[in-house]
Amino acid sequence: MAKVVCIANQKGGVGKTTTAVNLSASLGVFEKPTLLVDCDPQANATSGLGIDKTRLTSTLYDGLLGRADADALLCDSAIASLKVIPSNVQLIGFEVEMMSEPGREQALKRLIGPMCERFEYIILDCPPSLSLLTVNALTAADSLLIPLQCEFYALEGLGQLLQTVKRIKRSLNPGLNIAGILLTMFDRRTNLSHQVAEEAEKFFKGLVFQTAIPRNIRLGEAPSFGKPIILYDAASPGAQSYVELAKEFMNHCRVSSELLR
Repeated sequence: MAKVVCIANQKGGVGKTTTAVNLSASLGVFEKPTLLVDCDPQANATSGLGIDKTRLTSTLYDGLLGRADADALLCDSAIASLKVIPSNVQLIGFEVEMMSEPGREQALKRLIGPMCERFEYIILDCPPSLSLLTVNALTAADSLLIPLQCEFYALEGLGQLLQTVKRIKRSLNPGLNIAGILLTMFDRRTNLSHQVAEEAEKFFKGLVFQTAIPRNIRLGEAPSFGKPIILYDAASPGAQSYVELAKEFMNHCRVSSELLR
């Protein structure tokens, strides 16, 4: 059975999509059958893996509305072990069209259920909001990975996310836990990055991944070429950090429900 991991934080610009794309790609390079599901109408994960979102005939939107099954939505990536369920701007319509539908929070879970036997990891990239799409991803997931930017207001707003996750755990997904906190945009030259790391470790009590993702120009460049960092510049610090994260994720991924009680 696949490990289904939701990457979420309602704060924008913290590295959710960068992490979804590059963790998925790194798992794929390790020959782990991996599926990346782009749950964001901005579809940056789709384009970040070289898929032209303007030419898609079927996307996650069609799957969530029951117009296509997951198998029909799968797209190849440049990494043989990594497949993608892509998205585009049409996904914005999902929340409006499903607003009054019973079971609307479980549409994604129903869609990807048959994929759990085919893949070892299913990574869900969420929009930067606590929307119905994010609720669907949290309902479908086994665990939540939270990217945390190393900046002054990093921990602000996480309380709201955790409250939402607690409600979903109580009402929709009792098995949901936290897989870990990932420090992103870490600059080891600054006191601020180290202070955020210390605060996160204190608050999350051992759930912070040892691997931190550094500020890296090559990480920012890679999406414009439609490539994950490991294919764009495998020697860069950004690529090496996501490879290390994938190793840690596979071998030592800690799961906790303490914060969700």
